[in-house]
Amino acid sequence: METAPLTASPPAYEETPLQGVDHIEFFVGNARQAAHYYRSAFGFDVTAYAGPETGIRDRASYVLRQGEVVLVMTAPLGPDGEIAGQVQRHGDGVRALALQVTDVDAAHHDAVQRGARSVTAPHTVEDRQGAVRLAAVRTFGDTVHTFVDRSEYQGPFLPGYRDERRPGGGAGLALVDHCVCNVELGRMDEWVSWYNQIFGFEVFQEFDENDIATQYSALRSKVVRGGRRGSVTFPINEPAQGLRRSQIQEYLDYYHGPGVQHIALHTDDIVASVDHLRRQGAEFLRAPEAYYRSLPERIGDIDEDLDRLRALDVLVDRDEHGYLLQIFTRPVADRPTLFFEVIQRKGCRGFGKGNFKALFEAIEREQAERGNL
Repeated sequence: METAPLTASPPAYEETPLQGVDHIEFFVGNARQAAHYYRSAFGFDVTAYAGPETGIRDRASYVLRQGEVVLVMTAPLGPDGEIAGQVQRHGDGVRALALQVTDVDAAHHDAVQRGARSVTAPHTVEDRQGAVRLAAVRTFGDTVHTFVDRSEYQGPFLPGYRDERRPGGGAGLALVDHCVCNVELGRMDEWVSWYNQIFGFEVFQEFDENDIATQYSALRSKVVRGGRRGSVTFPINEPAQGLRRSQIQEYLDYYHGPGVQHIALHTDDIVASVDHLRRQGAEFLRAPEAYYRSLPERIGDIDEDLDRLRALDVLVDRDEHGYLLQIFTRPVADRPTLFFEVIQRKGCRGFGKGNFKALFEAIEREQAERGNL
């Protein structure tokens, strides 16, 4: 979908009080099976449900929680309508990046005044456990930002949901570190400007094809950040010209447009988290053996045992503030689109620039197996 044109002279900016990521909603083909997968493989607790049993006739939704991470799996109950249409077009993927705000009406009004397209006007949903104020605006592709104020609500998630108590055991995943967005060639700067104008986000870091490239493919990326204490971070990628089709272009081709490529989840102990996730069935990309031979010279001293990191395929990078550890899952559905990152930061503020080549080569090996490189 096309974005609303940006105004030539944006209004004087007053920061929209974004408090952080409230939840991430997926549109999927089968919500019950998706909830089971994230519970069994990733350790999420199923904590709430909405569907025909709660008076919702067109969809079924399951809420999953781990630490401060809240995922919602929503599936259509028929072949028609917005949810079914998006699943048919995109496959399983992220529909809503919901943002906590203190004033939904002001957040929605300010965003629309600055050029955002309204999806849902501010409204209140309520039940015996209180009320939640909601609104939504459209961002890249079919993705939306939902504004949420649940300060007057004591229920399990939203009105229309009931309690569910199915523990997943956890894996140490604590919070959403960042969400990466893929957009079409030539539109990255447009969306960077959109986030600057709509929310006052600033460019935190940027990378080009000289930073993120292999023999075959490359991308450009700018990281926008805003909200309370920089609590909302969206790297925005676009493909760059390469000898063959990049992983970003493969995503755009299979997702049929721009969308959320991956969600990075922070842990305080990546070795324990990844070891547990692997034993539970989560599948991760493999790093080349040569990566670990050169790691000590590139990274220097770290607290973790290098042999243990090699066994788990955990990557390491460093900047002037410290180092980080990260690993990426394989795509979590049949289409080579959405995947997850597990990340631990020990002072580092970056996104693993030194690991991009190893990551891309791992992705390209899988692209080659699919015949898409």
